[in-house]
Amino acid sequence: MTIFNKFIGETVELSISGNKRITGIVIDIGSDIIVVYDGEQFIYIPKMHIHLISSMIDNETEIEKPKSFPINFEEETISLRKILTNAKGLFSEVFITSNQSIHGYITNIMNDYFIFYSPVYKMMLIPLQHLKWLIPYKESERPYTLSNEELPLVPFNMTLARTFTEQCKKYEGKLVIFDLGKDPNKIGKLVKMDNSQLQLTIERNKNVFLSIQHIKTLHLP
Repeated sequence: MTIFNKFIGETVELSISGNKRITGIVIDIGSDIIVVYDGEQFIYIPKMHIHLISSMIDNETEIEKPKSFPINFEEETISLRKILTNAKGLFSEVFITSNQSIHGYITNIMNDYFIFYSPVYKMMLIPLQHLKWLIPYKESERPYTLSNEELPLVPFNMTLARTFTEQCKKYEGKLVIFDLGKDPNKIGKLVKMDNSQLQLTIERNKNVFLSIQHIKTLHLP
């Protein structure tokens, strides 16, 4: 039992990382995650990204409690890892960085990161600590209305390292894109990883050094 449990069944407003606000009914609470239903969709929010939660005493719009759930599990208690495991293969929206959500589906969950396949960015590595929310699609929805042929659910067979750091080392010598490529200093050739530091050669052969703790996504061009 945690202090958050008193909000189960209540309509609340949450302020989360990324300057986002969410209003909805608290459906369930686990050891490290809260499930909120906003009347249209289920939002799975890691507790570590919740800055503030408060009851909506004067809420004008009444939200009806849902009758079914997009992610099913047999265990009595939920956790972020259990939710991600049961969400594998489900079309989902994840919010990570740059005020931009990514759409696709989870293929693998490792020790401290997961693999997300996006029709836009293809295979992505996302550290668990930077996931701010996950929203499963409704059963009839598909990203960008893509067909089964355009966006097939393909098993991911590549051998993966247990940790994000170990997996990054496999990309030494390759061209990589960090954090969706919004910052030109995060697009380049990964020269070397030394403990928690990344050496990247960017455009015009300039070398920059990045801290792996602040890397939110990684994908190849």
